[in-house]
Amino acid sequence: MNLQETIVELFSAGAKADKAAARTAFHELRDALSAGQVRAAEPDPTSPTGWRVNSWVKQGILLGFRFGDNVEMTAGLPFYDKDTMPVRTLGAAAGVRVVPGGSAIRQGAFVATGVICMPPMYINIGAYVGEGTLVDSHALVGSCAQIGARVHISAAAQIGGVIEPVGAMPVIVEDDVLIGGNTGVYEGAVIKSRAVLAAGTVLTGSTPVYDLPRGVIIKPEPGQPLVIPAGAVVVPGSRAVTVGAGKDWGVSLATPVIVKYRDDKTDTRTELEAWIR
Repeated sequence: MNLQETIVELFSAGAKADKAAARTAFHELRDALSAGQVRAAEPDPTSPTGWRVNSWVKQGILLGFRFGDNVEMTAGLPFYDKDTMPVRTLGAAAGVRVVPGGSAIRQGAFVATGVICMPPMYINIGAYVGEGTLVDSHALVGSCAQIGARVHISAAAQIGGVIEPVGAMPVIVEDDVLIGGNTGVYEGAVIKSRAVLAAGTVLTGSTPVYDLPRGVIIKPEPGQPLVIPAGAVVVPGSRAVTVGAGKDWGVSLATPVIVKYRDDKTDTRTELEAWIR
């Protein structure tokens, strides 16, 4: 059997799976993930979202958690975690700049050449971070999240992780996206290329997004994630409650709003990010 078939069989066996075989398969998967040879999700032009989930990869990651043992683990400070989930040591030859501080990248995460990691930040197993991306301070790239090239993930931004259910789409952030500070992208939302999320924007798999330029409300289709269009500029907004006591009290609910699509002025502002790379 190939690696995919082995993992599917071991995962199906549940707790009865052979521990040694499961750990061996996981270690092979972890190395392949670290090298970018396999991904938890990958581009697929035939899919409505442009992406396809590789469920077997998530199953393999879950084997690592299921059959890992707690051991002492040191990365600056003592840590105690599953022995299957050590912290990566990149080395200078990797071409990744990791500024000293409380940062960690788990084995099984792919980090491309030219990525900049500002402390403290964390990149979890199964994640893919493309070339030239900046992961700023207090930022999280969650399990299996797929981050494109030249993305700026600003300070305190949270890119959520999705391992279970194994068939669920992880968070996808395509090339040249700017993720503002204190933003949150969760539940498998897909951010298409060149989009801009202003500081404080929160997107989930069920968030309706009000597209002012096009006059439409973007909602996830059944069985599909929320998709932010290419080049969209999304800011935090609000919408009035129109029923019940909320209407009488003048209550509003937070909601993301697309105020425009990227133009030359937007591109000029985002060029400032190049100066810190």
